[in-house]
Amino acid sequence: MDFKKLHIFARVLLCLFSFTLLAGCGSPPGETGLYEKKTSEAAGSAGDKGSWDSTPKVLTPTADGLVTYGNEAALIDASHTQDGYIMATYLGSSSKVKLQIKGPDGVTYTYDMKQGGYDTFPLSAGDGSYDIGVYENIAGDKYSTAFFQTIDVQLKDEFTPFLYPNQFVNYNKDTEAVALAQELSAGAGSGLDVVTNIYHYVIDNISYDDEKAVDPPTGYLPDLDETLDTKKGICFDYASLMTCMLRSQGIPTKLQIGFSGEIKHAWISTYLEETGWVDNIIEFDGRDWELMDPTFAANTDAAQLKKYIGDGSNYTLQYSR
Repeated sequence: MDFKKLHIFARVLLCLFSFTLLAGCGSPPGETGLYEKKTSEAAGSAGDKGSWDSTPKVLTPTADGLVTYGNEAALIDASHTQDGYIMATYLGSSSKVKLQIKGPDGVTYTYDMKQGGYDTFPLSAGDGSYDIGVYENIAGDKYSTAFFQTIDVQLKDEFTPFLYPNQFVNYNKDTEAVALAQELSAGAGSGLDVVTNIYHYVIDNISYDDEKAVDPPTGYLPDLDETLDTKKGICFDYASLMTCMLRSQGIPTKLQIGFSGEIKHAWISTYLEETGWVDNIIEFDGRDWELMDPTFAANTDAAQLKKYIGDGSNYTLQYSR
């Protein structure tokens, strides 16, 4: 695989000295083309046709003010840490602000903060102690600490962080993608059918946006309705869209960020009652799972994709959100 032929990922300064955030991604290997379309006959055997309740199950984060931490610069609402998220708002005057969350896994997650209103941030590292810091830009790539708090988290279960919307997978009950997920899930017999139907819709209808990948906006975050309206997106858009659609159907899904070869990339993993967590699946042929990467699947022929993905060694995970 010649990675020099891939588009160079646009790197965006995150926080303090040198953090990087997914803003775009390398275009998929090989020539463009639709992934070999499969019916869900094999998947459908996992459940009776029509047994799936496709009613949207959109969970809404709230800042209830029951448990809060903060100062004149920032306010952290920790009322729902058991549900796998905090909400935070910036109260100061700096034009560039970052929020960092370091969980019990030792991984530091960095986000942009906006002025006015709360944003939702996941607690995706499981039970344990989380360090939460808010940092204001003071000059160039230098930041100072505006607020810092350590909190202890005991989740209801391992799935809650991956069922709620957040800054990277931003949706509500009125989001177009939620209604589409309901439509695509109608008549499904199992979670496996739902994944199959949504996956094939995304890879068959969303085209890779080469122009955006070359120069994505600074601090880029997916707009799910825009992706559906334009039928175009980069890897971040593909992964966020599919994560939203599956979460809104009550299927825990991780938006995962890392590297595909040498290029920054995003993909998904999902949980099915039939099999448990399935990491990076492409498809289920009735016997075996293969890696799921909706960006590559939408723009690469099946044989080349399978050869590239192989045993997953081309993928290096950094974050799950």
